[in-house]
Amino acid sequence: MKVVPLGAGQDVGRSCVLVTLGGKTIMFDCGMHMGYNDERRFPDFNYITTEGDFTSRIDAVVITHFHLDHCGALPHFTEQRGYHGPIYMTPPTKAICPILLEDFRKVAIERKGETGFFTSQHIKDCMKKVVPLHLHETVWVDDELELRAYYAGHVLGAAMVYARCGNESVVYTGDYNMTPDRHLGAAWIDKVRPDVLITETTYGTTIRDSKRSRERDFLEKVHRCVLRGGKVLIPCFALGRAQELCILIDSYWERMGLTVPVYFSAGLTEKANRYYKLFINWTNQKVKESFVNRNPFDFKYIKPWSREYADLPGPMVVFATPGMLHIGMSLEVFRKWAPDERNMLIMPGYCVAGTVGAKVLGGMKVVDIDQYTQVQVNIDVQNLSFSAHADAKGIMELIRQASPRNVVLVHGEKSRMSYLKSKIMG
Repeated sequence: MKVVPLGAGQDVGRSCVLVTLGGKTIMFDCGMHMGYNDERRFPDFNYITTEGDFTSRIDAVVITHFHLDHCGALPHFTEQRGYHGPIYMTPPTKAICPILLEDFRKVAIERKGETGFFTSQHIKDCMKKVVPLHLHETVWVDDELELRAYYAGHVLGAAMVYARCGNESVVYTGDYNMTPDRHLGAAWIDKVRPDVLITETTYGTTIRDSKRSRERDFLEKVHRCVLRGGKVLIPCFALGRAQELCILIDSYWERMGLTVPVYFSAGLTEKANRYYKLFINWTNQKVKESFVNRNPFDFKYIKPWSREYADLPGPMVVFATPGMLHIGMSLEVFRKWAPDERNMLIMPGYCVAGTVGAKVLGGMKVVDIDQYTQVQVNIDVQNLSFSAHADAKGIMELIRQASPRNVVLVHGEKSRMSYLKSKIMG
């Protein structure tokens, strides 16, 4: 068996891992890198072949979930580089992928003026090739190669995939979370005993405190900031973290009788909530049960954001996309609010190196937004990890569940991997 990471070998971004088992080759994920705009943005497809005939060399592409670092290069690979073989993803991933791809395309072309990029038609044509992969259902790619998906938590529709050909087998986890959150259940897999388990290690050295205390900490900080008249900016991705934190704020505002306005910036979110309603069976038990009385994603206290609100006086809370402050509305609002020490920035997730989010978390007091703009950072910066990735304990638990013969670590920083390696070997 051969395992070749074409991306995310020792960093987070452009996940793409080629696995050859029993003479068949699968590409797991086909992502892009948020930190680069040059040829490093997409995986190095030339490694597979420079002739461009990818279809004869790859038997299947499997996309684990809709985050761009896992699916962002797919239309480029199929429509511009000519791969015509089967692509597998779960139904929620198939539904949500094109929305994020289209959003990414718009930003690249309309805001950054890039050329030679994939088009809306490319995205549509690419999605037509997708074969749905349902949980726990065995799908045969051909007579010899079988795939099976398991629930990964993380985001709506995320799956871990078990693949077998002949007497060789592999499990590729994609991103997963072993702790249930406000809207999703915990990842789970059978004791499939694969030859190799390929696991993400984004938070490989972290052992997280209890979720409850983190939620309480988050709400107290937000409350304290609005009481002193400050504005709270929470950059997050439109799908996943956003829904979880909105459920939290909405019920806290209700409980405390607060009237401070809470806003959400993103056309994506209305669409996202439509998909949460549609794929309700992918959420956790509590969400499914409360759905009978009211839709838990119809928020009472959270209103759509409008650009001019950023200049209004007085306290407010804003959820703005995207999550790493590298472009878009979250960066625009940050630029206006960062100089005022009464305001607060809460970073709820992982930031790729090189993004404004990573610089601010690193303690930089003056940040370059672009070549013309510098911002003085006096805002109160808080890092509260509501990440939907497994921590060290969760990763060890998954390894125990699956009982693999070998483990390959990807999707994390080198230092974290060596710590985890010693734990696994031990």
